[in-house]
Amino acid sequence: MTSHKTAAVGIIGGTGLTSLSNLDIMAEEAVETRWGAPSSALIRGQLGNQPVIFLARHGNPHRIPPHQVNYRANIQALYDAGARVLIGVNAVGGIHPDMGPAHIVIPDQLIDYTWGRPGTFFENDLEEVTHIDFTWPYDREARKLLIDTARSLNLAHSDFGVYGATQGPRLETAAEIRRMERDGCDLVGMTGMPEAALAAELGLRYVSLGLVVNWAAGKSEQIITMADIEEAIRQGMAGVRQILERSMSGLGQLVLTPRSS
Repeated sequence: MTSHKTAAVGIIGGTGLTSLSNLDIMAEEAVETRWGAPSSALIRGQLGNQPVIFLARHGNPHRIPPHQVNYRANIQALYDAGARVLIGVNAVGGIHPDMGPAHIVIPDQLIDYTWGRPGTFFENDLEEVTHIDFTWPYDREARKLLIDTARSLNLAHSDFGVYGATQGPRLETAAEIRRMERDGCDLVGMTGMPEAALAAELGLRYVSLGLVVNWAAGKSEQIITMADIEEAIRQGMAGVRQILERSMSGLGQLVLTPRSS
């Protein structure tokens, strides 16, 4: 299934995570896929004893807006390089009252509000139309590992959440957030889709590790500023890094087993 490549855990770093300080880097690979170039070079290395492939979703430096990320190239590149478990690190806005700035969330569901993004590998010259089961977008066993790790580290976190993926790059209006809340969303972000669906199409185990960086529009009397977002990232990203590092050995046990729901 992985050809000559070593099966690995893939980490897709979002806003606030363009590199991993404790990653023992072995190679940096600039690659091309049939969908074009991914957002950044693939950083191949080890986190502890686990082979890891790191990719900066918005590029390094951070300059690709959410609606222009080449999600197909990113997922294809990680798959071709041997990644079989993917952790998508997402900066998100908090809608649920328990999910304020610097809070960590491991969501269990999502709603897609994006539009116009190439969102499938199954198009053009198909032998047959292909539909995937996407009932549970995040891998159950990978989620449990991240949740158990957060608990063991005594980090404040939520082990549930509906992620609402919006188009961006602008932030949402207060009315849009009220609609999303009525729809059942606990979080709002801009990169959760089509990333999760593309991973599922390739049979990858995919899980989101979210860091709340601001209250969603209308959930606070304050306007949303980049300074406040950067402060929440500063406060919360250390916990995200701890979870990634501590969970690697367990995630490594999943790389050679099929995706679960």
